[in-house]
Amino acid sequence: MEKGKKKGGKARKQMGVVLGLLFGGLGGAVIGYWAVSSGRGEVSGGSLVSRLLLMAGTLAGVYVQVIIHEAGHLIFGLLTGYKFLSFRIASFMWVKERGKVRFRRLSLVGTGGQCLMVPPAMVEGKMPFVLYNLGGALLNIAAGVLFFGLAALCGDAANVATWLRMMGAFGFLLALMNGIPMRLGAVDNDGYNAVSLGKNAEALRSFWIQLSTSGEVAKGARLKDLPGEWFALPPDEAMKNSMVAALGVFHCNWLMDAHAFEEAHRCMDRLLAMDSAMIGLHRSLLNCDRIYCELMGEGRKERLDDMLDAAQKKFMRAMKKFPSVLRTEYAYALLAEEDLAKAAKIKAAFDKVAHTYPYQSDIESERELMKMAEDVRGR
Repeated sequence: MEKGKKKGGKARKQMGVVLGLLFGGLGGAVIGYWAVSSGRGEVSGGSLVSRLLLMAGTLAGVYVQVIIHEAGHLIFGLLTGYKFLSFRIASFMWVKERGKVRFRRLSLVGTGGQCLMVPPAMVEGKMPFVLYNLGGALLNIAAGVLFFGLAALCGDAANVATWLRMMGAFGFLLALMNGIPMRLGAVDNDGYNAVSLGKNAEALRSFWIQLSTSGEVAKGARLKDLPGEWFALPPDEAMKNSMVAALGVFHCNWLMDAHAFEEAHRCMDRLLAMDSAMIGLHRSLLNCDRIYCELMGEGRKERLDDMLDAAQKKFMRAMKKFPSVLRTEYAYALLAEEDLAKAAKIKAAFDKVAHTYPYQSDIESERELMKMAEDVRGR
């Protein structure tokens, strides 16, 4: 049985790679078609400016479908009792803070966008989840049909028709990449989450806690101030479900916010060593916190070198504007490298990020951790 699960997981990952290649290949094919055809005079507007505009249109097409996808989550969420919390495309984010929608900035590896909503109350352990999770894929399909229909009405407008067909194809591919259950890189896709939630009551509870926590943090709450039972560490066997495994991550985050570093360090060591369904993004962020805990404790060079391997360094470069990553880099510059000039630059970068980061309670927590690293250096 376990062997079959591993084969199934590998197949889903391979499917994700294939769909990703198709997505990129489609864009490349469209650009190539326009470049060659316009050079032959088969497509109107063969100038360099026209070609650049058409290439920009291809890129814009991708983002339009991403916006449509996240709008699908929003629309179907509202229809099933969820309340708006945030809407993000790339790093541009609109979040509801204390009753007002404000513009913020946030980048997460492996995500082109995200729509977070506050869930309705659970009733007898149940809540709606299918339409909220699959709403993005459903709206991409609807948009794909619409764009192909509009392309058929364009007649002699070759450029416009080609762009509309490309938009339709992007919509169908995005629906497949998100609707077919798969683990794509650092995150699980919508279809995978929907299947997981339907099979596991504890996963559904975890989903509710994650969304509810985001809602409370957006209001200004700290993790350490939220109900402790939300962040109880699940049994090892339960964390073979990715949604439940996220509660293990939240448990460590809760300990970090409470400054229980030794306990957090032990817990992170155990979680990262066990066979769980923890997503890649959470795993790398947890390792980032583990590096901080080691710096605040024994600071063993061999342990730090082991944790800060090539993959972790690559992740931290990709997440260079994320507060917890900057906090750990700051502590590392202070305590491991003893490079005050480098630490000052990192702190300046943190301050810049803090101005537009959506969750100011997280910034408050990270500033405390940075101050504690300064205190350790000053001893």
